Amino acid sequence: MPEPLIRGALPSDGEALSRLDHDTWSSLHAVTPRLEPPFEAFFDARHRPQDYLIAEIDGRIAGYLRLVPPTPLASNAHVRQIQGLAVHEWARGRGAARRLLRAAMERARGEGAVRMTLRVLGHNKPARALYESEGFVVEGVLPGEFHLDRRYVDDVLMGRSLDD
Repeated sequence: MPEPLIRGALPSDGEALSRLDHDTWSSLHAVTPRLEPPFEAFFDARHRPQDYLIAEIDGRIAGYLRLVPPTPLASNAHVRQIQGLAVHEWARGRGAARRLLRAAMERARGEGAVRMTLRVLGHNKPARALYESEGFVVEGVLPGEFHLDRRYVDDVLMGRSLDD
């Protein structure tokens, strides 16, 4: 079984990434309603190809991770935030998400970041376990921050140092 290859996104990846987003939509991690066609462009002024890492397996896009500064403030420039991670069902269990996380940390370090953060829904136990296995710790919880599937769901803030 080949290892996932990690690369930067290209403008031409937009359609495949839009399909991936649609195919992987789940109330386990999505805070917006499921979109229906026609879909808006995946890339726009706030979601640029250079913000994304892509996992490929056998030449097929298996997943992506969006990595950005959390704010435009100079006082916050030492932090990078994961604002999206998705892996196709067919690629799960093959290391794509873990390789994306590790590549994101490497990229962030290369950009001078010393800290990485993310937000994950409290009931998304598989994602939380993955993040914890990669050194992320819970730094805060916003109880009942989202109302999904007729119940209130916590928003969990996680972070880690990039110094190690």
